[in-house]
Amino acid sequence: MGIAIDNSIQQIINDPRTRSYINLADQHLERIGYTEHGENHARFVSERAAFILRSLGFSEKTIKLAAVAGYLHDLGNLISRNNHGLSSAFLSKDILLDNGFSIEDTAIVMSAIGNHEDDGSEITNEITAAVIIADKTHVHRSRVRNRNFITFDIHDRVNYAVTESNIDVDKEKKEITLNLVIDTEISEVVEYFEIFLSRMLLCKRAAEYLETKFSMFINKVKLI
Repeated sequence: MGIAIDNSIQQIINDPRTRSYINLADQHLERIGYTEHGENHARFVSERAAFILRSLGFSEKTIKLAAVAGYLHDLGNLISRNNHGLSSAFLSKDILLDNGFSIEDTAIVMSAIGNHEDDGSEITNEITAAVIIADKTHVHRSRVRNRNFITFDIHDRVNYAVTESNIDVDKEKKEITLNLVIDTEISEVVEYFEIFLSRMLLCKRAAEYLETKFSMFINKVKLI
């Protein structure tokens, strides 16, 4: 899995506004107790979104736009966690235009970013769908900041329990599969669905837009 980094994507990543906004957004979320949403998460979502669309045979331009949208999708957290998709979209506009993106491509990326949240998302293009799946499937212990196990809340506990998180895409079978390994001594499987059920249902909708089926295995047991 990885981005086919061309100059336009690298320019977006290296833009001082991108780096500053992502770091400030991550600092804001850290202070209110959220998991990591910094450059690691941005790159992960960018690469996974690109991987999904490349595996399904979409054009390089579409893959590039998904990679860019994935990288910029959480900028708005520096303003507020609430409606951060919309904030992220507006913060992205000048970055995209100033780095040579056309008005049309900028609008497409803004739409994908603005519709990646759990509530009220409207999936109207394949870029939005890929970013949603990439973002909502990023659950892993590497995102947990809190190292005091005694003080873990349910989000810390579930994320920390996930030791492996992989996506498989089968173009022929038209299936996108999330494979998780969860340490059930840390968190029971039911806790994953207690906090992430709405996200998995959103992934299902996104996969359907891509004309695929979303499946999920936890510890090799099919649950969706």
